[in-house]
Amino acid sequence: MTRTNRRNLLKLGLAAAAMPALPGLLRAAPEPRGFAPAASGWRSFELRSQVRLAAQGATQVWLPVPAVETEYQRSLDHSFTGNASEAAIVTDPASGARMLHARFDPSTPEPTVELVSRIQTRNRVADWNRTSDVQEDPAVLEAALKGSNLKPLDGVVLERARAITKGATSDREKIAAIYAWIVNHCYRNLDTPGCGPGDIQATLTSAGLGGKCADLNGLFVGLARASGVPARDIYGVRVAPSAFGYKQLGANSPDVTGAQHCRAEVWLAGHGWVAMDPADVLKVMRAETDRWIKDPADPLVAPVNAALFGNWEGNWLAYNTASDVALPGVDGALPFLMYPQGLNAQGRLNELDAKAFSYEMTAQEV
Repeated sequence: MTRTNRRNLLKLGLAAAAMPALPGLLRAAPEPRGFAPAASGWRSFELRSQVRLAAQGATQVWLPVPAVETEYQRSLDHSFTGNASEAAIVTDPASGARMLHARFDPSTPEPTVELVSRIQTRNRVADWNRTSDVQEDPAVLEAALKGSNLKPLDGVVLERARAITKGATSDREKIAAIYAWIVNHCYRNLDTPGCGPGDIQATLTSAGLGGKCADLNGLFVGLARASGVPARDIYGVRVAPSAFGYKQLGANSPDVTGAQHCRAEVWLAGHGWVAMDPADVLKVMRAETDRWIKDPADPLVAPVNAALFGNWEGNWLAYNTASDVALPGVDGALPFLMYPQGLNAQGRLNELDAKAFSYEMTAQEV
């Protein structure tokens, strides 16, 4: 190469360095984002659930009430107003789920009820380097090993659990294998309505390993139970943004009408109940950016994948850990109670269509 050519190349390089980046050509790679929930103090939230219906004969409404009292959540108070002929906060004796049950006379022109819950939450953090002699009621652990209508623990569920945990010698190794399998083989299906039906047998077969949080974390729980590890879903709603900037991991406005989210936890000797959320890892992979990230080692996903095995942010509140929930006043049972429920002379109201139902939910930190 001649000296003149070298000089021209140098000039071109300097010119290129001085040029602004052109859209789509010299786009900078996104900076890796951290995600590491740490032990925190209590945060207080007020959650309002308001229902306002058109008159359609005798009407009933059931609103989930936060019923989880743990080291990461505690209730301050619950109150309600409206024009119901009868209203009370009740508990399903079989599942432990709490709900506001309101009845409206056929003559009520516009059935209205509002539930206000004041809750405190904080981050959950697992210290894997410390163990303690933590205990749990044997009946609670036994319940966390049982199947339910949409969580059968035999057939394809048991077969898959055995294959995933083959070679694991401890409950923690089993859970790590199941968590990794969910993240590496399942996916968030954006077309699934709401949080999904939670039918884990269908998730493994007809749904092709796709779904949303009730399906994906529900599958995690079912596989854990089929492997002999106590586990349970926790049904709740996001109430605040993520402190780490992930839009998919928090509520990004006071309107939380569609912010329901199901999490999970497992019981591990020496650690007690431990937080888990592989479904949110898959949510970040599918929806945090305009591209579908399929590698959990991606810099955007890796810290979330690592942290949600044992930790979560306190920007979410829990309603219950119940399955097969009976609503007082109607026959049959719900697979879970995470959305408002309603019934009038026309039949059951669609809990996944808030505008048609109609209800609104708002949350604010207080």
